[in-house]
Amino acid sequence: MTDDLRFPIGEFRYQGPATAADRRHRIEQIEQAPAALRAAVRGLTDAQLDTRYRPGGWTVRQVVHHVPDSHLNAMTRFKLALTEDTPTIKPYDEARWAELGDVGATPVETSLRLLEALHERLVILLRSLEPAQFQRTLFHPERNAVMTLDELLALYAWHGRHHAAHITGLRQREGWGM
Repeated sequence: MTDDLRFPIGEFRYQGPATAADRRHRIEQIEQAPAALRAAVRGLTDAQLDTRYRPGGWTVRQVVHHVPDSHLNAMTRFKLALTEDTPTIKPYDEARWAELGDVGATPVETSLRLLEALHERLVILLRSLEPAQFQRTLFHPERNAVMTLDELLALYAWHGRHHAAHITGLRQREGWGM
């Protein structure tokens, strides 16, 4: 944990190469992410959901909708890398996505259910992979870098924990209990 409200569990850093145990642990973190996000928002009022987790940051509601948006992209990225040779992925403007009309109009429960179903499917895919498949690559134009699926796995395992910590940190600071 850090005192930086942007990165409550620290910034993402890939510490490869990954071992089979690393992969199992990261897949478990992905599997647990929907429940952690659901627990983080359990019992929050609409006013609390519309509170920014940090000055200049997103509201809790925007964070909840962002996670499945991001992880839908993750599923696509994994599948592209598994079926094409070093595909260039399509970045998206997550800040602009967080401002779209569905974010304010959709109950967070909808995105929580979406995340649960998505992660159920993603975990099945990830557990089906052979170790060599985690070495497949994609090109991330925003990072200007080639990434392995091992690195992508680590990134999305971190990502779910990162955003749940935004919410649980806010709850602790505001005394909203858990």
